[in-house]
Amino acid sequence: MLRRLKRLAGLPVSPLVSVLRLSGVIGGGRRGLSLETLEGHIAEAFAPSGLAAVALSINSPGGSPVQSALIARRIRALAAEKSVPVLAFVEDVAASGGYWLACAADEITAHGCSIIGSIGVVSAGFGFTGLIEKLGVDRRVHTSGASKSMLDPFQVEKPAEVAHLQSLQAEMHEAFKQWIRERRGGRLAAPEAELFDGAFWAGQQSLTLGLIDRLGDMRSTLRERFGENVIIRLVNPPRGPGLGRLIGLDAGSITDGVIDSLSERAIFARFGM
Repeated sequence: MLRRLKRLAGLPVSPLVSVLRLSGVIGGGRRGLSLETLEGHIAEAFAPSGLAAVALSINSPGGSPVQSALIARRIRALAAEKSVPVLAFVEDVAASGGYWLACAADEITAHGCSIIGSIGVVSAGFGFTGLIEKLGVDRRVHTSGASKSMLDPFQVEKPAEVAHLQSLQAEMHEAFKQWIRERRGGRLAAPEAELFDGAFWAGQQSLTLGLIDRLGDMRSTLRERFGENVIIRLVNPPRGPGLGRLIGLDAGSITDGVIDSLSERAIFARFGM
């Protein structure tokens, strides 16, 4: 309100930047990023009038391609509607779906030690056929569709089922590549075969490859661009575990939270985080 009054009175107003934190695994679990959990925060980030920019503070190893696409498209829709530039700032990692989110920005800045890339699709699991045989377990599965138990980890892999999975992965991978071509096509500085094979790089190499636009951090970059008086407004503060978050939760909710936390830790660990 004060900013609006100053503007109406012709008084100088400090530039305002909304910061939207996109931290954690995308999709899956109560801690995961999704359009449902972020919709209100995204709208709030773009709500103030006279915004200088919206900054995305990203620290994500990826996750659901669907949620990555939904979140990114929502950010782009509001950026176009409000005519507000979007700037992404990578913390530890923007890999896979995390890089998908970063490409929603008009410009990507990362630290020299940030991990960038992993432009691919992965599906991982375990096979337990030898284990249940050793334990003498007789497993019984009844389905009403021939493919309903496809890729069952307690059955021997079937080539046709693996081929079906790989075709799905190829389709998702192509959607990922199309998004990057749309958002960064003219800035990519290496062949697609090198960039889109699932590899990941640190900040300096990512800059050389054209995956990011500059090295730096959020505060110094925003002050350099908008002046020392820039107002940095955090929309959604980091989520800490805290005792207060545990009060009133049942044992199942606490267990789910621990499992989600361990799963998230395992995904981050792939990138040495």
